[in-house]
Amino acid sequence: MAHLNRVKALLNPVIQRSQLLGEMKEDLLAAVQHDPAARNMLEVALVYPGVHAVWVYRLAHRMWNKSEHLKLPARIISQTARAVTGVEIHPAARIGRRLFIDHGMGVVIGETAEVGEDVTIYHGTTLGGTSLHHGKRHPTVGSRVVIGSGAKVLGNITIGDDVQIGANAVVVKNVPSGNVAVGIPAHNRPVKGAEPQIDPAIYI
Repeated sequence: MAHLNRVKALLNPVIQRSQLLGEMKEDLLAAVQHDPAARNMLEVALVYPGVHAVWVYRLAHRMWNKSEHLKLPARIISQTARAVTGVEIHPAARIGRRLFIDHGMGVVIGETAEVGEDVTIYHGTTLGGTSLHHGKRHPTVGSRVVIGSGAKVLGNITIGDDVQIGANAVVVKNVPSGNVAVGIPAHNRPVKGAEPQIDPAIYI
């Protein structure tokens, strides 16, 4: 058993590196698939700030969770990425696979935010808090969610799977799965058979 544990300890950095690279490749493919302006993977890898911000987050998040001594370096890395990309993602946030941040500028994802898989976020979006207390104070976003540009999703609320949030909406209450949320404050309405990537603002 001791020998097996030593082998696992030796392999763990290799496995983690492989997982990180796999997630980064998925992020790249998600950008290519969801942005009609993307011409090829090389262009996306070199010039898409939203992709760069997510890549840096994935590294910083691993550092944040690995050791108390790495929390400050993780924050420094994330703030450097913020200065370069215009996207601020706290390294403690929990983000699923294949997140695509389009354009990127002005996106903020707070410390206790949780984001599911295959989520698309447009520029100017905030996943923010409404409380100064410690603990869960940012939104939990499900999978296959589209959040339009300028939307503010605030507080410890839950956004269900397959939700679409319109541009500039201010969401302060839970949104059930399969709904569209538009307006200030946002109101929910179920929409059946909507195109997944269509702008939710058309339902205003």
